[in-house]
Amino acid sequence: MVERFKVWAYRDGERPLFHSGPMKHIYSIEGHFIDEIESGKSPFTAHDPNEAHAFFLPVSVVNIVQYIYLPITSYKRDRLVRVVTDYVNVVAEKYPYWNTSTGADHFMVSCHDWAPEATHNDPQLFKNLIRVLCNANTSEGLAKQSFGQSPDNRTVLAFFAGGAHGFIRQVLFEHWKEKDDEIRVYEDLPEGLNYEKLMGQSKYCLCPSGYEVASPRVVESIQAGCVPVIISDHYALPFSDVLDWSKFSLHIPSKSIPEIKKTLSSVPYNKYLKMQKRVTKIRRHFELNRPAKPFDIFHMVLHSVWLRRLNMGILH
Repeated sequence: MVERFKVWAYRDGERPLFHSGPMKHIYSIEGHFIDEIESGKSPFTAHDPNEAHAFFLPVSVVNIVQYIYLPITSYKRDRLVRVVTDYVNVVAEKYPYWNTSTGADHFMVSCHDWAPEATHNDPQLFKNLIRVLCNANTSEGLAKQSFGQSPDNRTVLAFFAGGAHGFIRQVLFEHWKEKDDEIRVYEDLPEGLNYEKLMGQSKYCLCPSGYEVASPRVVESIQAGCVPVIISDHYALPFSDVLDWSKFSLHIPSKSIPEIKKTLSSVPYNKYLKMQKRVTKIRRHFELNRPAKPFDIFHMVLHSVWLRRLNMGILH
């Protein structure tokens, strides 16, 4: 893939809505991806659109929200939809590439919660567009202190701390909030406790859905060497086309939240050790490096796009 796959980033559009994005906070993969592709230093960057296998729409959903919505007076997504739709119509009229494939070899990248809705209003126009969407903080792999302990020193069975937004978290708090010394669940972390240290001391890290399906805790768990426990009913796990999540994580449906302790306690220790070891091995796939390194998050995203592009036919 590295030697063959080429991506063309459209030059059209003006900053800050296009060609720039956040670089430091929870949505930063968006800005880093735009910057990496447009830097001209990536081996994946096509310098001529006619040599490209895929076409990147350098749209920043985060910046659209920041510059068009803030201060937020309305949560309607119509302005976001209009910006993205207008951009696609511009490049489709100016270049032949969108119309040739009806968008099937085009993709956008965003981790903002609103991003899935940017293309919902015109399903006919966007039906083939590749959407790389998330809301997980992959940037936290950059220069972050690790408190991860060895498996024998992980004295907490399971840990979660976070807001009570979303039905699944409300159920989790109802059954487990500050009620058990082994299943340590908090809404507000008590003074004197450290979030990262607790992850590093836990065998399992609970990753319940909030208002959105995904959670940054999946990546935080992996970085801490903590086996993720996905508590969700409708979560398409990242890179599941190449990663077998059953080998290094557990899935608990929302209806089984009352049985969390029983479920985790029943996992044989040898099985836990194998999962924990695999967590440390796949960690590199969720790390952001600048410049990008083989097998990191940047390469994994492009590999997913590559696989979908392959489904269209042979790459020349």
